[in-house]
Amino acid sequence: MKVALIANPYSGGKKGEKLLPVVKKKLSSNHIEYHTYISLYHEHILEIASKLNINQYDAIVAMGGDGTNFHVLNGLLSAFKPEIIPPISIIPVGSGNSFAKDLNIHTIEDGIRAIVENNSKWIDVCSFTQGKKKYYFVNLSGLGFVTDVAQTAQKFKFFKDFSYIIGVFYRTVTLNFHHMELELDEKKISAENCFVVFCNSCFTGGNMLMAPEAEIDDGLMDIIIAGKLSRTSLLATLPKIYKGTHIHHPAVRYIKAKKAKIKTWPTKTLLPDGEIFGATPTIVTVHHKMIRYLT
Repeated sequence: MKVALIANPYSGGKKGEKLLPVVKKKLSSNHIEYHTYISLYHEHILEIASKLNINQYDAIVAMGGDGTNFHVLNGLLSAFKPEIIPPISIIPVGSGNSFAKDLNIHTIEDGIRAIVENNSKWIDVCSFTQGKKKYYFVNLSGLGFVTDVAQTAQKFKFFKDFSYIIGVFYRTVTLNFHHMELELDEKKISAENCFVVFCNSCFTGGNMLMAPEAEIDDGLMDIIIAGKLSRTSLLATLPKIYKGTHIHHPAVRYIKAKKAKIKTWPTKTLLPDGEIFGATPTIVTVHHKMIRYLT
């Protein structure tokens, strides 16, 4: 078996750089032939993936976190038709590795096992528009409070996991809402909003069970909509995401749909697969069983 190993050395606070020799050794010991491609700067992975000679590989390996997988996916889909793309595999060395959990990949060893066993699964991919361009995600994309927290956390990333807590408390103190017009298939919602998350898979931020009912191959996305709520209620509800019980809050709606059109006032930044990228308005669409991943 021959794979393209696309590695992000900056993943997980440079954990990718430290673990790359370990991954190479494990691949070799399992008789997996590999070509290594190392990301040198932000969005370099997009370029690497789009220029691969995919015909020579049995799988494309994304070594990193959710952001690395996002760039590998978008690089491949920008250059090749989905049906000719080899299965993508994940070796999780990022901070959260949320999507990998839905593939039953929790450790480096799980990632190596998936490559060795070479069992692929066709999964759904979601697209979102930015003007006339289309981009893709497989985990989730959010806007509002969730993106605001991520933007603040990024400024304090030298505190590692604690940066997210800083982000939550800062954005709670400065909490504000936006007006949203959302069309889900035939259902229209117009309301003041705290955040919206469009989920293809269950987890976010590592172990947060954002969409407890989500399935990656059902042709539907799970949309979590949090309306206007108090600061106290928000802080009390956020820990419940770890068990998925936040969806029972009276200000939270949980809806499944194939397509979503959203506008907000003011414009809100998007958070596809953990990347701070894009803005409203946008159209989110599910593409049923579009691409293969190793599980």
